[in-house]
Amino acid sequence: MSFTSLGLSPALLKALVNQQFTVPTPIQQAAIPAIIDKKDVLAIAKTGSGKTASYVLPLLNNLQKSFGVKNRHANVLVLVPTRELAEQVKDVFLTFSMQVPESIKTLAVYGGVSINPQMMALQGINVLVATPGRLLELVDANAVHLSSIETFVLDEADKMLNLGFKEEVNRIISLLPEKRQNILLSATLNNDLQNIQQILLQDPLVIEIKEEEASLDLINQLAYIVSDEKKGPFLRYLINHHQMKQVLVFASSVHQADAIVNKLLKNKINALAIHSKKSQGARTDILHDFKSGKLRVLVATDLMARGIDINFLPFVINYELPRSPKDYIHRIGRTGRADTAGDAISLVSQAELHHFEVIQKKMGKQVKMIDSAGLI
Repeated sequence: MSFTSLGLSPALLKALVNQQFTVPTPIQQAAIPAIIDKKDVLAIAKTGSGKTASYVLPLLNNLQKSFGVKNRHANVLVLVPTRELAEQVKDVFLTFSMQVPESIKTLAVYGGVSINPQMMALQGINVLVATPGRLLELVDANAVHLSSIETFVLDEADKMLNLGFKEEVNRIISLLPEKRQNILLSATLNNDLQNIQQILLQDPLVIEIKEEEASLDLINQLAYIVSDEKKGPFLRYLINHHQMKQVLVFASSVHQADAIVNKLLKNKINALAIHSKKSQGARTDILHDFKSGKLRVLVATDLMARGIDINFLPFVINYELPRSPKDYIHRIGRTGRADTAGDAISLVSQAELHHFEVIQKKMGKQVKMIDSAGLI
């Protein structure tokens, strides 16, 4: 199946070609026609399955059709749990709307930055991407009105509820028009989510995509046994030897991430760290540079990696192993996406060998181990 069969406009099909999207993922195949038909949708799928584009494309398609109807306020509200995801979703809207002849305006609002510029930017917005707390602050300040919302998207709903946003989400839902389209996206389906689903969705199309194993199969995993003191030089060897142009490195702490970057920079390898000590503006700029290919190496902590979503990231390196097998799978799952193979390399010290055996057992896959001695 191709995107041309899903009912998207010629402008959006051109945008897909420009972004090198050729074949829709399973969730896109199911969700795009349903959202174009303004049906409610419940989509359960893992990270990397193409969820964001599965609703961005049809919503832009529908906004094109209704562009002659003038509204003072936003038509589409996308609610997300984190500011990193808010920026990521906004970027996807902006990327695909560039080819659309009508001017469709998208704004992301979130806490941790000044509210005043966000208030000023709200005029004439078609798509509002927001975190719950900041959205309610804007509502309470009478800076935003939700009376014109035609489509409400609750993205990463399971994470939203896990982070304690249930009351805020319920209040936001109560402010929306009764007649609207609802789209609920989540990686899992739990009791809290089922309760919200019953309140929110009217006769929804339910899409459940199980593809964790398939995505792992696209990842070439390899591990090197490296002493702690030689991990820095060996990381630089790997980057240079394999001529890595875009690589995501995982570190165990903020301090370690900064230390890795300092060593890389001293050896003339373009690198930056992203972690909780960086300002929101700095994080946004760093992510943009990494996604666009201007930044060669991004060093991240597990907390910050949630906002890193790149379809064609070729390399992931675990400088140290994460604490849990689940985190390991999340880390390496940053590569091997959109039907494109990727490489995940782990640097494992003698002290980490037993823990790595546990990770492999939980994952159900054996990883080839190579002794790094003599390679550098």
